[in-house]
Amino acid sequence: MIFSTKKGKKYTFVEAGEGHPLVLLHGLMGGLSNFDKMVDFFSEKGFKVYVPQLPIYDLPVLNTNLTTLAKYIIKFIESHISEPVTIVGNSMGGHVGLIMTLARPDLVKNLVLTGSSGLYERTFGDSFPRKNDRSYIRKKTEEVFYDPAVATEDLVDEVFSVVNDRMKGIKTVMLARSAIKHNMLNDLPKILTPTCLIWGRQDNVTPPEVAEDMHKFIPNSDLFWIDKCGHAAMMEKPDEFNEILYSWLKDKV
Repeated sequence: MIFSTKKGKKYTFVEAGEGHPLVLLHGLMGGLSNFDKMVDFFSEKGFKVYVPQLPIYDLPVLNTNLTTLAKYIIKFIESHISEPVTIVGNSMGGHVGLIMTLARPDLVKNLVLTGSSGLYERTFGDSFPRKNDRSYIRKKTEEVFYDPAVATEDLVDEVFSVVNDRMKGIKTVMLARSAIKHNMLNDLPKILTPTCLIWGRQDNVTPPEVAEDMHKFIPNSDLFWIDKCGHAAMMEKPDEFNEILYSWLKDKV
């Protein structure tokens, strides 16, 4: 299914379906297309799905950090959605979800994390010493997934474009460093929101120990594993991911 993208003065986002609102947050090298199959699935299951484009490359340099992105999503929810939402965050998007859930628990009914940063991760943004070498960028992109075929030519082109744009490259590194600095280990026990962790067993960016520690320290959390799956489970194993999440969510909304 093809979804229309809404563009306003402040926000660009996909919106589909009717029902309980899901807000899907992409990662540092991600975008709206990362969630295509999720949007399709949940918009037909009685959910209203929003996928806002995070303004990763539009922030002033001094405000290029995860806290600013969390504030951006808080304002998005306040201005476009009139009830508490379920946040689904992948990678850096999960980290943004953690920060905003801690800051505004009244806005977050449920929190879903997949391959989320927040404890420790391999920094994707700092790892491009050969940024002009497309075959090297392809290799680094493939490493995000268990199945390298998920790294399509279009996806490799997107990553290559970002790392070779000077300002985008600078902001990517700044956000990667912001994620490392903003360690949330001491904050996790304060998150009382129902939390679903869905993790690829072969995630080598935020490895399985990250999921285990998040499950240990977030009081009201459930952990689900997807085998033969890397860092972006909703892209690599979308059917399995959607079924796990739907089973978890349907009694909570």
